[in-house]
Order: sequence, then structure tokens, then C-alpha cells
Amino acid sequence: MALPEPGTVVVRHRVFTQDDFDRFAALSGDRNPIHVDPGYAAVTRFGRTVAHGMLLYSAICGVVADAFPGGVQQDQSLVFPAPTYAGEQMTIRVTVLAAEGESRRLAVEITDPAGAATCTGETSLRWDAA
Repeated sequence: MALPEPGTVVVRHRVFTQDDFDRFAALSGDRNPIHVDPGYAAVTRFGRTVAHGMLLYSAICGVVADAFPGGVQQDQSLVFPAPTYAGEQMTIRVTVLAAEGESRRLAVEITDPAGAATCTGETSLRWDAA
């Protein structure tokens, strides 16, 4: 299997729903009202519910696993500079930054419809020589 080369870009689109937020809250136990209570969220600085950061991370993991089969994640850094709202088409972009032997360094990003980053970070993957 050929490993991905630097410059490889994978793009996926996803619309998160309030049901996604609610189900993630039920699974994770994180029932912070900013994620699951539209009435509460309406009076916050966000104005409506926002995605859990780890829901976004899970979506990134899914794209990485689908696009780079066999890669084993070694680390992950994430920053959430802006909220991700339900009902908006988000763009998940993964870019291979560097290659060293059986390892690859990737940039990961989720952007909203206006192109503003709502989640950014880096991860590294390793493939064991088979």
C-alpha cells in the first residue's frame, strides 16, 4: 500500500444536527446546556447550541480513518476558535503536511459556510511496515 504524500488533501462535508448534539451528550455524559438546551443557548454569546468539541474530533477521526486506512493515530492537537452550529454545512479538510518513514503529519480543519475555522489542529499517523 502506498502511503499518502505531502500535499495530499481530503475534503468532506457534513451538516451536524441538534439530534447529533443530543445523541453525543447522551453517549458521553456531557449534557452542558450550551450543547443541548436551545433556550439556554439562545441567551449566551453564541445565540444557539454549539457542537461538543469531541464530536468535532470524532468527525475528523472518521474522515482520517476513511481516507488513510491502516494509519494509527499517534497524537492530536485541537483548537476551537469559533462555534460549530447545527444545520450548517461544515467542511472537514485534512492535509498531509510531512512524511518521515512510515509516519505522516496531518493538518486538520473544520470550517463553516463562510470559511471561518471552527476547529483546527494537527495529528500524526503511523503505518507499521507489513
